[in-house]
Amino acid sequence: MSYKLSILDQSPVFPGTTAAGALQKTVRLAQKAEQWGYSRFWVSEHHHSDQVAGSSPEVLISYLLARTNSIRVGSGGVMLQHYSPYKVAENFHVLSSLAPGRVDLGIGKAPGGLPLSTKALQFGTVNNGQDFDERISLLQKMIENSVELGHTLAGIQATPIPPEKPEIFLLGASVNSARLAAKLGISFVFAKFINSDERVLEQAAHLYRKDFPDGKLIISLAVIAATTQTEAEQLTGERKIVKVYLQSGRSVTVQSFEQAEIFGNQSGEPYEITEQEADIIAGTPDYIKEVLNQLERAYGVDEFIIHTPIEKEAERLQSFQLLSPLRTGNKDVQPINI
Repeated sequence: MSYKLSILDQSPVFPGTTAAGALQKTVRLAQKAEQWGYSRFWVSEHHHSDQVAGSSPEVLISYLLARTNSIRVGSGGVMLQHYSPYKVAENFHVLSSLAPGRVDLGIGKAPGGLPLSTKALQFGTVNNGQDFDERISLLQKMIENSVELGHTLAGIQATPIPPEKPEIFLLGASVNSARLAAKLGISFVFAKFINSDERVLEQAAHLYRKDFPDGKLIISLAVIAATTQTEAEQLTGERKIVKVYLQSGRSVTVQSFEQAEIFGNQSGEPYEITEQEADIIAGTPDYIKEVLNQLERAYGVDEFIIHTPIEKEAERLQSFQLLSPLRTGNKDVQPINI
């Protein structure tokens, strides 16, 4: 196995549980991920949601760094459209100063919530005319301490300057995101669990490899592993990907049809909603390993970041354990009690 395996956890709040409990399960999973040999552990950003608890990845990352020892911890990702690039750079420089060499800065383009939460996050701020490309470019320069002469912010430093900079990743599910990552010379994560169109993945991977041959290409997948194929398929259930398409051309992926209707109504413009079967790789560890091997051979993937949409905690932990890099690397390891 020439690729690495990592985990994205969205701190899901399942029926009958609490957000506080979900965050504690995230901590436990990060600790298990470290034991099981995963390369990195990322947490997401969602706002005004009773289904996921992680609204502030920077705060959660600091706690996870303190409760683990060696695994890289990061954001999957910070929704940069809401924030000052300077403040994001400062936050991650503080984290990198506390845990040098262990911090990842994943940047996302999505709103991370409904239009009302976007309005709340940006309430009272001055629109300085920056679009996303300008924001992430400025953030990169602040991380690298290279804001050029002539820029309004020339000479600014995002302090403290850490002994090792956080690694920057662009998260996306389109060819345009791949193009931007290549242009900036940063790692690219294609969210296949959001956009399962194989043609888009092929185009994005080809463009990124062509424009940035030395870049790190990562695919994020929804994966459910079990001891038998039948059990894995039963755990998958009937999950859907729900997308809202606004008349202005924007689109967003949400977690349910009800959320899609709320998003469309809050947007204040005409919209359409589509549903499709969720793109989940379900099966035994050997089956999943072969699927990952095929993707790695097809696109030259350096790493896979997996998340597991299972509501039962024991089965969810078992899925990650069964896919442990220690196991998939064919090393002789003893089972870890969950």
